[in-house]
Amino acid sequence: MADVGGEGFGALLRQSRLKASLTIEALAEASGVSVRGIGDLERGRRATPQRGTVAALADGLGLGEAERERLLAAARTGRKPRHSAGGVRAFPRGIHDFVGREAELTRLTALAEQAASGQPVVVALPGPPGTGKTTLALHAARALADRFSDGQLMVDLRGMDDTPPGPAELILRVLKALGVADRDLAKAGPQGHPELYRQALAERCCLLVLDNARDEAQVRPLLPSAGAGMVMITSRRMLTGLESVHRLPLGELSPAEAATFLTTLVGQERADADPTALAEVAQRCARLPLALRVAGNWLATRTGWTVRRLADRLALEERRLDTLTAGDLHLSAAFDLSYRQLTPKAARLFRLLALVDGPDVGAAGAAQLTGQPLFDTEDTLEELVETGLLGTDQDRYRFHDLLRLYARSRLQAEEPHGNAEAARSALHRWLLGTAVVAGRWYEPDHGAPPPTWQGTVDLSTAEHARRWLQAEGDNWLAALRAAAAAGDHATVVEVAEALHWFSDQWIFWGHWPEVFRTAVRSAQALGDPLLEATQLNYHAWALLICEGRHLDSVERSAQALAAAQRAEDLPQQGWAHYYSAWALGLLGDHTAAAPHNRETARLFEAAGDLHGTLQARSNTAQNLSLGGRHEESITEILRTLDFLDHAGDRIEPHIAAFTRTTLQMNIGLAHTALENWCEAADHLRTAADLWRDSGNHGLESRTLVRLGDALLAAGHRDEARDAFTRSVGLGKAADPTSLTEARERLADLDAHRAAPPALGSAGCRTSGTE
Repeated sequence: MADVGGEGFGALLRQSRLKASLTIEALAEASGVSVRGIGDLERGRRATPQRGTVAALADGLGLGEAERERLLAAARTGRKPRHSAGGVRAFPRGIHDFVGREAELTRLTALAEQAASGQPVVVALPGPPGTGKTTLALHAARALADRFSDGQLMVDLRGMDDTPPGPAELILRVLKALGVADRDLAKAGPQGHPELYRQALAERCCLLVLDNARDEAQVRPLLPSAGAGMVMITSRRMLTGLESVHRLPLGELSPAEAATFLTTLVGQERADADPTALAEVAQRCARLPLALRVAGNWLATRTGWTVRRLADRLALEERRLDTLTAGDLHLSAAFDLSYRQLTPKAARLFRLLALVDGPDVGAAGAAQLTGQPLFDTEDTLEELVETGLLGTDQDRYRFHDLLRLYARSRLQAEEPHGNAEAARSALHRWLLGTAVVAGRWYEPDHGAPPPTWQGTVDLSTAEHARRWLQAEGDNWLAALRAAAAAGDHATVVEVAEALHWFSDQWIFWGHWPEVFRTAVRSAQALGDPLLEATQLNYHAWALLICEGRHLDSVERSAQALAAAQRAEDLPQQGWAHYYSAWALGLLGDHTAAAPHNRETARLFEAAGDLHGTLQARSNTAQNLSLGGRHEESITEILRTLDFLDHAGDRIEPHIAAFTRTTLQMNIGLAHTALENWCEAADHLRTAADLWRDSGNHGLESRTLVRLGDALLAAGHRDEARDAFTRSVGLGKAADPTSLTEARERLADLDAHRAAPPALGSAGCRTSGTE
């Protein structure tokens, strides 16, 4: 079938004009179509004339009915999607060192194929300043050009201007770029341009890039309702209000992509000379494409500089934004454009968020900075998210590193120092007060918040309390440090005391030694020997369990015992002996541990401390196992479980649950030592599931590794693999040591795929680890 579009229509038009003995000028005068328009049609530069234009040309040519229909048919055929070099192409100079964004490019390619089916596709590419939105759109448009036969067009919507162009101006600009005749534009009039615009896009297979959109109102009238085209929109805003849009939000590059990008800018030789420094530059640029380009251009134009020199310069946070300037590329200027468009409330919250010590914050915490009601604060936070100046994930809000530095610079420049300090203090007071209420869910004689508590976060259950404490961990820890530095020792001790039993739920957080060491100093500053003994015992636990510093723990327990004796407090004396026995048992000195065990039991019984007695029994069983007396340990564990059952609700529920799960784990470990693989697996599986249900993923990961070892020894490789995989799947929540062990076990399984002989697995019942 002959191609009658583009060259076909143009050739027929030229043939008809010459047959009528008309020049282009004469036909223009007769038809009302411009000389340029007729010339473009004849030369195939414009492939899809409007029906009104064809009718005017037919009238000017004086065509009969048959010839007129032939010309109209050629025009209709020319409007069908096809690959032709005749379409409009209006793109600025591209960037040839594009790196990364493979997932986005793959998705854009798939969407371009979808557009070819005849339904228009609209894709939004939102992202914070400097994420390379325009660069990605240009790169994708060039890669997809041959799929859009009627051309590719990029329109700068100038969304960051004080007075960006409105939809009417933009529609007219696109219509002219697409070659719509002036006569048709005039005939339709401004009120008819939107319909002409929709018709023009419906009749063409073209790719339209709407770059730097201000908001939904500016871009919505520019979106097609029919046709086989594709529209890509870049914007710093999320454009949440747009309907039927595919969204591909952009963030920072991956570490590997950032390193590759820098290498293309500075050269392979300089990058290879110091890959560590290159990685530091990428990290200090927050892996933001614009910042990376500025840093790369800086090095490319200063060949005497090493990458290390720039990395060290960027290490100075107070100078980092100033350093990231190269020629007319200013990173701060990109941030300024977005900041300038914020409402006053949003701009102030943006500045004050620089006071948050941790990587992110919840809405309730942000509300403390401004004194706004919670719902108003959420609206303001969402304004910052919408404008690309703040990221969000599961009700947490965060800056990327460079935006945090920019916010800090605006805070210093615009916020009175007294106001900033008052906001910081309000946040810290709220964090510590809420931490106390949340932690007491796990404390004996406390539990749920008192009816008089008026909080702004949901602490209605222990699980909600745990989630809040973990989510705000970095923030309340910073507040605790500030309280200690300010000499607010009573608050420091109160917080540490409230979090004592909760610390078992989050053992591998990494900061408990600091929390309790700080509380020891505060207790000593208060001059109260009972508080000192209590916090010394907590610190002994942290040294023992969190850091594995057994000898240091023994020393701390001895200090706790001395303070407890000065205070004449039996329970704290009992805890000091308890931690001494535990540490000595782990050191293998079971002879020295034995008298501490006996003193522990005696002191807790004398004090009537039921929780202490429970822990003493559990510790006795563990020390028996550490001493190689595994069968005696199992017997003692069973007695302790019976004691726990009889104690009933006299034991605080979370302490009871934690102890019961620990006992299940320990009885499994004792059976492992006895090579009773099936019994070991049963108990360890129970313990792992209980840890999971309680949210204690650190101990869950540790138990899963031991379960996997028992299953592997029993010959159940597939179940062992499942256990190790489940441990690895816990990721950052896992015990780091157990995570490493699980990965090593999986690597060994992959390296030795043939199953080894089962050890003692005859008749062993198996079941899943889920």
